[in-house]
Amino acid sequence: MDQPKIERVLRLMKMMTGNNNYTVEDMAERLGISYRSVYRYIETFKESGFVVQRKEGGIYKLGKDSRYFREISQLIHFTDEEAHIINQLIEGMDNTNMLKQNLRKKLTAVYNCTSLADCVVEGKNAINVNRLIEGISGRKQVVLNNYASSHTGIVRDRLVEPFGFTTNYVQVWCYEPESGLNKLFNTARIGAVSVLEEGWRYADRHHEGYIDIFRITGFEQRRVQLELGVMAHNLLVEEYPLSTRDLTQIDDSHWLLDTQVCDYAGIGRFVMGLAEDIKILTPEFDEYIKSIVERMYNSYKSRK
Repeated sequence: MDQPKIERVLRLMKMMTGNNNYTVEDMAERLGISYRSVYRYIETFKESGFVVQRKEGGIYKLGKDSRYFREISQLIHFTDEEAHIINQLIEGMDNTNMLKQNLRKKLTAVYNCTSLADCVVEGKNAINVNRLIEGISGRKQVVLNNYASSHTGIVRDRLVEPFGFTTNYVQVWCYEPESGLNKLFNTARIGAVSVLEEGWRYADRHHEGYIDIFRITGFEQRRVQLELGVMAHNLLVEEYPLSTRDLTQIDDSHWLLDTQVCDYAGIGRFVMGLAEDIKILTPEFDEYIKSIVERMYNSYKSRK
């Protein structure tokens, strides 16, 4: 199968698994192919082990119980950092290189957007995450069955309206009608996810917090400025790729990091590990680090 055909097949699969409903005529028109070609691709899906559903009005869908449905869904999601790296690699290619244009064209053709997906589905959480994606895309309420709270230690069902994820699907942003609050729920602590027929009722109250470059989440941000040496710069970029957005080179061996953080904890751990190669330029953060060092010193003295 040549590349244009592969692209059409991927776009057809996306149309048959998305939230919009398409007839054979609709899909043929959008793909610029004949009705017969669409039917031929659909037959190929069936022969390959996919469940094809024909719904009222001549709508065709790929069933989510298809043998390979979730396996494929895992392949088409990227983290923010992965997407950032992919974009950097593509942008690093010469503008005259046709591969650069072809890669851009194929990615946007499949995803139908300029950015790649936020998160990755993997491991034992794949089923729950896919159901949460279904709830978000369908704007449905869901029940987090047997959710084990780390704060209370209580395991119980939670009715929520999911509307976003943190990096790698580690947590999901939800509005909880019971408490009237936007909360983060850890996907690893969810026993199962039930997608309800009830649609969102509180969409106007949904408020997703921030995720800083150190992968810390929160609803408020604080500005921090650091001057980094070569070692600190290199380790920062390697471990936290999104930091490149907030870095400015001062000279051959120094960089300025000017970023917003949700909590001092994440950036604090990084600074403590490379203290000799970092100069803190933000007084409030400097006091935070000094307080940690003082507590560590006092704790050490008390053990002697």
